[in-house]
Amino acid sequence: MRWFYYFSKYSALLLYRLVFRLKIYGLENIPARGGFILACNHISLADPPLVGATVPRRVHFLAKRELFQNPILGFIIRNLNSHPIKRGVFDKKIVELVKGIIDAGEPVIIFPEGHRSRDGHFLPPRPGVAIMARTCQTTVIPAYISGSNRLRECFWGKERLAIIFGQPLDKNEVIKYDEAKEGYRRLAEDIMDRIRGLKMEWDRRT
Repeated sequence: MRWFYYFSKYSALLLYRLVFRLKIYGLENIPARGGFILACNHISLADPPLVGATVPRRVHFLAKRELFQNPILGFIIRNLNSHPIKRGVFDKKIVELVKGIIDAGEPVIIFPEGHRSRDGHFLPPRPGVAIMARTCQTTVIPAYISGSNRLRECFWGKERLAIIFGQPLDKNEVIKYDEAKEGYRRLAEDIMDRIRGLKMEWDRRT
């Protein structure tokens, strides 16, 4: 149901822009074609639809499998290209799924921290994003969200809702990391450092 995906996408984008005054930066860093991983910080339940609405491509998500147990919610998020995963456990099938999506030329959104930060501060990255990037040998685009955990304040103009897309971590850089535990740890930290750098860029803007 592609019509449902695009209807939801552009409806969400209109909502974020008109109601919450969303600002978007760095869209020129999003490749026009080909698969890639978009790695973003995670501070709110609003983050997945926010990222999906702002990326000018059809994208895929990984979501905890418990969300799919509700028949209505499960139907909706499946038609928004969400795929169920079991958090906290390495699943080779998920890596294969992501590789298949990227090889088909479509992007996948991953939150490296694994779950939401309750206080807005960065959490340590999980190795999953690095395992997927290294296995798929794909470009990683870092992104930083600000304000999605304070939408009420954004509505009243007391906070700014924004997303910044950063410079790509090219696949040639990604494959330099070893396919081993230490290599995955270093790659995950590098990706997270780039997201932190985008926060610093945003702080300078504000």
